[in-house]
Parts: sequence; C-alpha cells; structure tokens
Amino acid sequence: MDSDKNTIVQKSYDLLKETVLTANGFPRSQKFTLGDRLQNQATDLMDNYIRALYAPREAKRALLDEANIQLEILRHYYRLAYDLGLYNSVRYKHFAEIIQHIGRMTGGWIKSLGK
Repeated sequence: MDSDKNTIVQKSYDLLKETVLTANGFPRSQKFTLGDRLQNQATDLMDNYIRALYAPREAKRALLDEANIQLEILRHYYRLAYDLGLYNSVRYKHFAEIIQHIGRMTGGWIKSLGK
C-alpha cells in the first residue's frame, strides 16, 4: 500500500506540473487570476497528500477528506477554464481523467484506514 500512497503524491505532482504548463499558456487576462487559482489549488492538493503520507494514522483521514474537497474545487476550475475557451476538449478530458483517477486513489486510501 505504501507504493500506492507514493503514487498518489506522484500523480498530484504530475497534475501540478501540467497545470503550471497549461496556465502559462493562458492569455494575460486569465493567467494571473484563474491560472493562479488553478496552480495554487493543485499545489495545496499535493501538499495535503504529502502531509497525509507522513501524518500519524489518526490525522490522515482529515487530510484526505480535505484533499477530496480540493479535488472537487479543481474539477470546477478546470471546467471553468474549458468553458472560457482557455484550452480544448482534449486537454479538458485529460485533466478530468487525472482528477478522477486521483479521486479513486484517495477513496481507496480512506477505505484502507477503516473507521
């Protein structure tokens, strides 16, 4: 299971990297607003997974619950960027798939913690 936990950190890192590269291509009017929001949210998500990886067992659940909320916020920001025409449907689908995959991994990690 430890490799799965490291994988979720790597996936969140990959999401952050792609987000930064994509946001850098936004027009100036959105680069420093929506682009920054996307980057900050993706950074916070990765931070939460790293914290959860090293947190004591009793603290992990709260961090993972927060990560789930951050994933949902990111879903909406990525959809907004798509709706504003900041990237094409292929890029949007790619981000949606990554977030869905990370969400499933988060759910599995939460489930592994038990009650």
